[in-house]
Amino acid sequence: MAKRIASAQKQARKSRKRREFYRGKRQALKSALKNLAAAKTKEEAQKLLPGVQSLIDKSAKRRIVHHKTASRLKSRLARETADLK
Repeated sequence: MAKRIASAQKQARKSRKRREFYRGKRQALKSALKNLAAAKTKEEAQKLLPGVQSLIDKSAKRRIVHHKTASRLKSRLARETADLK
């Protein structure tokens, strides 16, 4: 961190705060994806899918993940859920 320049110190504080905030959001997304992947039955997965898709959309809106990555994730999850027995 810069020692003397006030604007650099402020930018470093903002950056640290943002990093911590987005780390939590990213971790929540990863946890939701793991929970969906761990679903044993098709019914359980279909129950979790809308919430996970919503979380993916919110993450894309906040630019935690790229919007095309979000679209790809949603498509793959829907296909995997449909293929479950």
